[in-house]
Amino acid sequence: MAKRKFDTCFFERYARLTLETLLGSRYEALQNEDRPDLQMPDKSLGIEVTRAMEPRKDVAHDLLKEMAGIDITSEDREEMDQIIRSGYGYGLQDGRYIGQTEYEYWRLAQPLRRIIESKISKVGSGFYGEFDEYGLYIFCKDDLSEEEVRLTMEYACDLQRHIDIRYSTMYLSLIDKLYVCDLKGADCTAEPGRCSSYDISRGMRRLFFMEAYAE
Repeated sequence: MAKRKFDTCFFERYARLTLETLLGSRYEALQNEDRPDLQMPDKSLGIEVTRAMEPRKDVAHDLLKEMAGIDITSEDREEMDQIIRSGYGYGLQDGRYIGQTEYEYWRLAQPLRRIIESKISKVGSGFYGEFDEYGLYIFCKDDLSEEEVRLTMEYACDLQRHIDIRYSTMYLSLIDKLYVCDLKGADCTAEPGRCSSYDISRGMRRLFFMEAYAE
């Protein structure tokens, strides 16, 4: 079977489905565009979608080796077969595997702090055009503790403290959880409750995967 061409739209669609499902109707009108990746038609919101991964973890797990001779449930087997057929694995099998097609997406990813610095520099320069609000959606292949999420939020706030065009919201997408961080204001580090978390069940992840791949 020929290798399917890598398409970042899978992740952009996955992000849109996650936002629609977890955060409600405000995100239903988002469309896949460019600069930034998700946009409201009325320019009320533009969301850039990107990914972060530590370089030492950018090697895919050997899925075929794990499947060979291992007694696994039919549901797990079905998900593994889907990863092999589609070339995408995000959301399935608790994020343990990287599909062959999506490997390039993660191979080129920067560590979290560096990607935030790069994206904040771009939004501040006007690179993403004119929108009422900007959001930054980051797929995180590595798990983050709540303390790491807090520190990441503080880092983003500090970077954009003195720029005029800035992100109002940062979304940190883990395999089983979405953190929504409010970055409005010059100092968003002192107040509690500025970052909310939403659990993503296995069933929801399978739904996001299938719909993002099918579109």
